[in-house]
Amino acid sequence: MLLFASLPIPLASLAAPGRVECNRVPSKILDRSVPYCIVLPAAFDADKSRHFPILYLLHGLGDNEQFLINSGVWNVVQDMREQGELKDFLIVTPDGGRTFYVNSKDGKVRYEDFLLQEFFPYIEKRYRVSPSRANRGISGISMGGYGALHLAFRHPQLFFSVSAHSAALIDKLPAFLGTEGPGAPRSRAMQAPFGDPPDAAYWTQQSPITIAKTANLAGLHIYFDCGDQDDYGFEVGATALDKVLTSRRIAHEFHIYPGRHDAQYFAAHLPASLQFHSRLFP
Repeated sequence: MLLFASLPIPLASLAAPGRVECNRVPSKILDRSVPYCIVLPAAFDADKSRHFPILYLLHGLGDNEQFLINSGVWNVVQDMREQGELKDFLIVTPDGGRTFYVNSKDGKVRYEDFLLQEFFPYIEKRYRVSPSRANRGISGISMGGYGALHLAFRHPQLFFSVSAHSAALIDKLPAFLGTEGPGAPRSRAMQAPFGDPPDAAYWTQQSPITIAKTANLAGLHIYFDCGDQDDYGFEVGATALDKVLTSRRIAHEFHIYPGRHDAQYFAAHLPASLQFHSRLFP
């Protein structure tokens, strides 16, 4: 169950400003080091006293921290900056594996705790991130879209903006799994954090749809979209989230566009969310 494929975007000019740096964050919580890659604008090296906003961009299932490079995101960012469409801000992707960016039900992989207690503080100190919520956004694609919405809704005091493309939003887990038994593709994709077969109660508890029903989301800027023919039916979950937010009169931007759960859809719509965050950063 591949929830992300590489974006078919041509390479940017070799003379394009800025750079990508890849490294590792040591983690006591996970008992290992976690790889990450970060896109740094040219101004990061040009002015060592300057601090920057940051966008955490979470990859989908089947990808890793190299998503920024291999998917073409790096090239999109460079092109948009050359055209004056983006402010200078940092973009970082940690290797999220198959975690869905939550703590696993069995407690063995506390990935959400790692992000909150180790990854975010480490990155923001190392790379001169401007303090305050106003300088922090989070985004993601597919599994990463689920993670971005989950983290922003659970911890709205940390983020000023959140966006998601084709987020893995499932309104009714039994319907999504159908008659699949343990070890079947859809169950296996969710096994690491939610169990095999996935625990419906734990899924519901962690779901952005559920969290949005009661969370205090005042001041959080929200954008999400999905294709109308998503291969996994995630447009149903996206519509359910839209209804929850609308019923609570929580401002948000939501779109159902023509398209499937594939590289072409992501390539077409990722620039919109990059601009969404850029406009909101100071």
